[in-house]
Amino acid sequence: MTTPGQTPSQTIGPFFHDALMRDGVDDLDPERRAGDPVVLSGTLTDGSGAPIDDAMLEVWQPDGAGRFLHPLDRWDAVDAQSFVGFGRVATDRSGGFRLRTVMPGRIPHPSGEDQAPHLNVHVFARGLLYRVMTRIYFEGDASHATDPVLRACDPARRHTLVAVHSGTEEGVAHYRFDIRLQGDDETVFFAL
Repeated sequence: MTTPGQTPSQTIGPFFHDALMRDGVDDLDPERRAGDPVVLSGTLTDGSGAPIDDAMLEVWQPDGAGRFLHPLDRWDAVDAQSFVGFGRVATDRSGGFRLRTVMPGRIPHPSGEDQAPHLNVHVFARGLLYRVMTRIYFEGDASHATDPVLRACDPARRHTLVAVHSGTEEGVAHYRFDIRLQGDDETVFFAL
């Protein structure tokens, strides 16, 4: 008699800390040459507000001049020795995450309008069969009013996409961005 195989619900994980995080990148500009440095930290919580301690966030962004380290962009102008453009961080026991990067530059939207500086974020966590995707914008940027993606969001929920400036340390701006997967004040997620 053979032993039955595992069902999909037994193989979903989470395995982030065990299998994927050994290659984590929490500093997207290690040489400090790709733009104005920022530190971003926050907490990932579930629908009841409990921290999620076994999740992974992936971040993709342009450098300070709005260039992605990607062959379809003007990547030859990006200092590839300095700017990574992609990061992967795990949440800690308190659901917290932290990464160091640069303030992203503005990039064009397919409509031709410029988008406000933002990070693209994918969240992988227990209970999610597929990742969820969101964006992180930065408090105080005047271009929020003209950003086509923010304008498409319900005005009452836009604040869930904006990181709050929480101070400056050694000349580096710090921002706080909490992600709530469900419930009251759920973060806006995008279907792509």
